[in-house]
Amino acid sequence: MVAPLLAATPLAVNVLDAQSLLSAFGVAGIAVVLFAETGLLVGFFLPGDSLLFTAGLLCTGTSSGGLHLSLPLVLLASAVAALAGAQCGYLIGRKAGGPMLARSRSGRLRQGADRAEELLARYGHAKAIVLARFIPVVRTVLNPMAGALHVPARTFTLWQVIGGLLWSQGLALAGYALGSSIPNVDHYLLPVIAVIVILSLIPLAAELRRSRKRAAGQVESGR
Repeated sequence: MVAPLLAATPLAVNVLDAQSLLSAFGVAGIAVVLFAETGLLVGFFLPGDSLLFTAGLLCTGTSSGGLHLSLPLVLLASAVAALAGAQCGYLIGRKAGGPMLARSRSGRLRQGADRAEELLARYGHAKAIVLARFIPVVRTVLNPMAGALHVPARTFTLWQVIGGLLWSQGLALAGYALGSSIPNVDHYLLPVIAVIVILSLIPLAAELRRSRKRAAGQVESGR
């Protein structure tokens, strides 16, 4: 039986555990978590990657826990929330500017802001906005950072839509594909999610390598 949009909520929910969130809130939990993680600075700690992958896996109906989500609803909720959240974060950045990040006492959030600013400076707006989607914490702070730095709204919107769809739909479909092909894969969920997170960082690693090669080539040509 497919789970409703809002599942029955238990007394205690672990917001850092994807399965706990999905069991408690169903597809509605995906929408809330992705919106908060990509649009509100307070959501930087939420498990977006593992939530998307686990949701896709639970759409196969092969989980031993019995929870079955609807794939079309998961894809729709994740896309809308990821795109709306990023746009909200950008607008907050345009209105509030840099001071909201400066007031934060979270060292992890500050590190994410530094990396987001570095991405924007090194790769330009388009690549940075897409790459940030695949990096936890950075995807939270880059959106308001882009607004604070006055990245053109049209540019931001175009590339955050592309990056948001690649990230949200890609991870959910990856979970669905793996769950469909491997019986009882949910028994190995933690190591599988770790692999997915590592794979999601490959685009950034590849871009960093290309950037270093270009920089080395420029140094050599300048001699």
